[in-house]
Amino acid sequence: MGKSAEKKQIVLIGAPGSGKGTQALRMVKDLGYKHISTGDLLRSEVAKGSSLGKKVKSVLDSGDLVSDELVLDLLKANCDFGSAKFVFDGYPRNLKQAQAFDKEVISGHSFYVLYFKINENELVERLTSRRTCSNCKKIYNLKSLPPKKAGICDDCGTATLEQRSDDKEEVVKNRVNVYLSTVKPVLDYYKEKKVLKEIDASLEIDFIYKEVLKILELK
Repeated sequence: MGKSAEKKQIVLIGAPGSGKGTQALRMVKDLGYKHISTGDLLRSEVAKGSSLGKKVKSVLDSGDLVSDELVLDLLKANCDFGSAKFVFDGYPRNLKQAQAFDKEVISGHSFYVLYFKINENELVERLTSRRTCSNCKKIYNLKSLPPKKAGICDDCGTATLEQRSDDKEEVVKNRVNVYLSTVKPVLDYYKEKKVLKEIDASLEIDFIYKEVLKILELK
């Protein structure tokens, strides 16, 4: 691993179903990155019972959305850039979040933003083809990553695969449209900062990973 790569933190941006989560897991396993997703952080902090976790729990229990400010506090409390390399998965999601994230969390640290670019029709097809194991929660895709036995998890052997309610076609189309309407300003912002790297997310998983390695100067 080159010295320049050691210093790079990574931000992954891509619509639901673009494959960024799959690549994040490979980066964790192969490259030693620590995976940061705000959803996981929220749940983890609540489980810790910390003062910040209690604040998050109070917001969640009331049915409110967690504020950008609280998410930033959460990130600052869990990101020790001196001890690890991080891959931020799906955050920031809009321009305001990107500006605050740069100023309050990742300021002073070298990073790349990898944008998983894919057209709307393929996204809809991918998401409506996604299935999740009812037991271990492993994710499959009937189009690109099917189970060996139809409808059954490879790892669990007997557990059935389910379609998430938010992976139904009409819901998916709405999610994709909302995402595309907010991501352009974020991409323009990071392009201007010269840290944006686009990846063709329509490629096969292994080809995408090779592109990631090239960008990180690891291949």
